[in-house]
Amino acid sequence: MVAASSHAGGKIGVLLVNLGTPEATDYWSVRRYLKEFLSDRRVIETPRLLWWPILNLVILTLRPTRSGKAYRSIWNRARNESPLKTITRAQAEKLSAWIEGSGLETKVAIHVDWAMRYGKPAIAPALIRFVEAGCERVLVVPLYPQYAAATTASVGDAVFAALARLRVQPALRIAAPYWAEPVYIEALAASLRKFLDRLDFVPDAILASFHGIPQSYVDRGDPYPRHCEETFRLLQTALGSDEKKLRMTYQSRFGRAKWLEPYTDATVRALPREGCRNLVIITPGFSADCVETLEEIDVENRHFFLEGGGKNFATVPCLNDSAEGMAVISDIVMRELKGWV
Repeated sequence: MVAASSHAGGKIGVLLVNLGTPEATDYWSVRRYLKEFLSDRRVIETPRLLWWPILNLVILTLRPTRSGKAYRSIWNRARNESPLKTITRAQAEKLSAWIEGSGLETKVAIHVDWAMRYGKPAIAPALIRFVEAGCERVLVVPLYPQYAAATTASVGDAVFAALARLRVQPALRIAAPYWAEPVYIEALAASLRKFLDRLDFVPDAILASFHGIPQSYVDRGDPYPRHCEETFRLLQTALGSDEKKLRMTYQSRFGRAKWLEPYTDATVRALPREGCRNLVIITPGFSADCVETLEEIDVENRHFFLEGGGKNFATVPCLNDSAEGMAVISDIVMRELKGWV
């Protein structure tokens, strides 16, 4: 747990939660992580009788090798962990330091911790640590700007399941998604402007690539694409870019079912044929760099673009624990703590 503020009296816990990561890049570590992730009914809505044979006999046999290779290409070897874990820890530490130094006049101590929905550190032990530390109220902050049942709701499921096993339950808040919050949009715009200013080329196109979900999930009522589209529209307005230069796509599709379109990889392959020689990709739906941004976008899609005839390719880092990124997180936390602090 990150150090708490020094105030005495009742306490509040603030838990930052991101998606997850394997503990190592070997076959069995990646397999354990994928099994937990792909067993979540929020992530895979296919009926269990159909999904379990596919998962256990095919996917968990073949995919850990491929995924392990992807993780190895981005692994933080100094800490022996994935970049997502490194960054989420840093976000929690900086949030705690900001709370300490903000001069907030409160009568409560605020404990900040972090967890992953899948893998370690897990959500349940963090909640137990809060209770043992005397936290009577807990704010959970899913680090997903846009709501999806497979992400934000899944965090809620894990939190509720953990609390169901506790005799003493703290009061609970789960932070709302922040796809249209001005501080988030301005942070995206500022980070992109800074990145473009440092580039040694001028992009012909900028792709805003969001993680995809199956179209069937949207047909059942998931608001995710509407949130992504609004983020894109607001970012476009903030940048003043015309529609032809800033385009929106969806990445990371899995399986043969139709996912949200247009697909990032297909777009990246097609752009050189349309005369695009210089490409920049920003990933507004990710609060921290991870395998989907560092390997799928910056390695795999870079290869697609250059192989197809592109000349220059660059990926904008996620907000991470940058000044812009921490401004977003601290703003969300203070918004959600109103009435408690």
